[in-house]
Amino acid sequence: MEDRAIVDLYWSRDPEAIRRTNEKYGGYCRTVARNILPDRRDAEECVNDTWLRAWNAMPEGRPSLLAPFLGKITRNLAFNRWRADRAEKRGGGELPLVLEELAECASSSNTLQAVEAAELETVVNRFLHALPERECNVFLRRYWFSEPMADIAGRYGMREATVRTSLFRSREKLRRHLEREGLL
Repeated sequence: MEDRAIVDLYWSRDPEAIRRTNEKYGGYCRTVARNILPDRRDAEECVNDTWLRAWNAMPEGRPSLLAPFLGKITRNLAFNRWRADRAEKRGGGELPLVLEELAECASSSNTLQAVEAAELETVVNRFLHALPERECNVFLRRYWFSEPMADIAGRYGMREATVRTSLFRSREKLRRHLEREGLL
């Protein structure tokens, strides 16, 4: 079913919208959640919460592409759940490594306070669009989807060490880009 038809189901408040969304995007959203949350039950709960958030958000907006819309909701819910779990028991998973790797690029507390989130997003998007496609995909797989390096290596037919080197270089490029833009 096309995204537009699924959105129409949401707008008409038809519960079929959730079933159709789960059929088309359930696997995608589960992958996003599982890459952040180590517990499968937590990831599944996040995905179910995604459908509720999408249901409540649709009267306000009409997304033309559901995948990024749902992925962002799932990712935010998973991060919130991860933070709550970490506060309770200092959880594990891939996310602590991902955040530690990115800390070098945005370690200054003034960075996030000095600019609005939208401006930072624009600068980072401009940076990503300037990267070669494969380098951008590797970067996004690691830092948006929180994929383990071994999975990224397998997906792109690379050695894990090559992925690690590519990510290091991309982070350095991002750091320099943020400095040039006056954000670091």
